[in-house]
Amino acid sequence: MTAPPLLDPIPSAAPLAMASMAAADWAELEAELDCWGEAGRIAKLWWRDDDAVAATPELATLLRIAGGRPVALAVIAALATADLAAALAGAPAAGVLQHGWRHANRGQCKKSEYPSGLSASVAAAEIAAGRDCLAALFGSRAQRVFVPPWNRIAPELLAVVAASGIAAVSTIASPTKPGNSTDQPTGLGVIDVHVDLTDWKGGRRFIGTAKALGGLVFWLRRGRLGNAVAAGPIGILTHHLIMDRETAAFVAALQERIAGHRAARWVDIAELLR
Repeated sequence: MTAPPLLDPIPSAAPLAMASMAAADWAELEAELDCWGEAGRIAKLWWRDDDAVAATPELATLLRIAGGRPVALAVIAALATADLAAALAGAPAAGVLQHGWRHANRGQCKKSEYPSGLSASVAAAEIAAGRDCLAALFGSRAQRVFVPPWNRIAPELLAVVAASGIAAVSTIASPTKPGNSTDQPTGLGVIDVHVDLTDWKGGRRFIGTAKALGGLVFWLRRGRLGNAVAAGPIGILTHHLIMDRETAAFVAALQERIAGHRAARWVDIAELLR
């Protein structure tokens, strides 16, 4: 089995965004969802997990936590194995997203597989090859969503992504990043995640329940109040290969809380593309 690449933190804007979000508890999450219900709205949440390449015990744990509910696996196209496809055969709610090509860094100051200065023809060839690899392995389970490694892609390469038949990109949102940038090519959607549960500078452990819930409540409130930045579904981000027990316990509890609330539901990535 090919070893997965080393993981790296999300862009520097995201910790700054999280720093502006107050801590919260489960009661505050329930209260915010109640507000959605009182407004006659349903809060949509989705789950993205990055760096899948093969069937591993960690992947089995992830699918067990999902419990048949939707989870979108960002799969590293060039490293994906047939046993990963086999492992997903019994998980019909698990979608597959295209997580770059080899998760190889070409950036200088900040890590990126698709930085400024990369040839458009190179990017196009890799994105097309990755798309075809995932389609061959996963069939209709593979969705037309591109997740750039390290959540970074040069703006000038977004047109290449769109021309490759990709329907949407998924990075990580920040309060200062528009949900649909004016630089976004026509027809290329944005399906971002909002709360990364990994503390990259703190030993790659769980960020903590208070911080995780603070982020969720922050984005849910912005969405409910109609801010364009968070008008769409709210996404959480995990990395199953390094998921600790605390992260797993939080996701399991969040799964049940959302599933049990009348004004919230988990959504499948395929639904978000319609």
